[in-house]
Amino acid sequence: MLLRVFRWLSVLPLGLLQAVGAGLGLLVYASSGIYRRRLRAHLQQAGYAPQQLALAAAAQAGRMVGELPVVWFRRGARAPVHQVRVIGKEHVDAVRAQGLGVIYLTPHLGCFEISAQVAALWGPITVMFRPPRKAALRPLALASRQRHNLATAAANLAGVRQLLRALRAGEAVGLLPDQAPGSGEGVWADFFGRPAYTMTLPARLVQLGNARIILATALRLPGGRGYTLTLEPLPEPLDADPQRAATQINHALEGLIRRAPEQYLWGYNRYKRPPGAEAPPTQDGSAETGP
Repeated sequence: MLLRVFRWLSVLPLGLLQAVGAGLGLLVYASSGIYRRRLRAHLQQAGYAPQQLALAAAAQAGRMVGELPVVWFRRGARAPVHQVRVIGKEHVDAVRAQGLGVIYLTPHLGCFEISAQVAALWGPITVMFRPPRKAALRPLALASRQRHNLATAAANLAGVRQLLRALRAGEAVGLLPDQAPGSGEGVWADFFGRPAYTMTLPARLVQLGNARIILATALRLPGGRGYTLTLEPLPEPLDADPQRAATQINHALEGLIRRAPEQYLWGYNRYKRPPGAEAPPTQDGSAETGP
């Protein structure tokens, strides 16, 4: 049923779906105290005045949901990948010219779903994919990612091996670096002035997969006019130490987010402590003792 509904919605204008989504995003913000408090707290943590940005961020989060039928299921000449202006592809070409794999790091900013679809136009890409917990949503999520040159890898050891094979073959992989990993798969690293449990996988893939990192952000244009995908290397080479590398990546993401803060998913529980993970450090470097 969900597949049929999403495929039917995918024929509607992108701008209309985004506008409806914006309304739903504002409705969720008004009706959910947990979501509203988290979004405002994360904005404040990053140095923004919630009263100035919260409504815009909630509306953009709704637009992200509203555009999914088009992004996931529209194919052919009207597919949204044809509404993407790409800036910085020369950085990708330079990595490939060296015979290296490409690691795209795409934060929860703008239409992050479309970045891998554009990359798939240039060659094979494997993205790490964590299926929805609800079984009813899994066929929808899997069907949305079935397209030429785009493969998925599970968020487990077998999936990591799949990513390594792709990189060693000179292909590309995609990760959401601001997604909280499971216990033992990350370190506590600064993110907007607060420790966030951050994946160490990008640094390991660089070291083991003969690859380079490219930051990818697809910002949403107003009025359903499409997206601008910006590709750029990390500002400095990635440190060999996992802790410092994770902090480098987080700080690079902060710079991307500050370009369009209203399009970041501030409502995501970025600072959660995964079950079994050690407590985050406090300001003085000791571990927090609370839950």
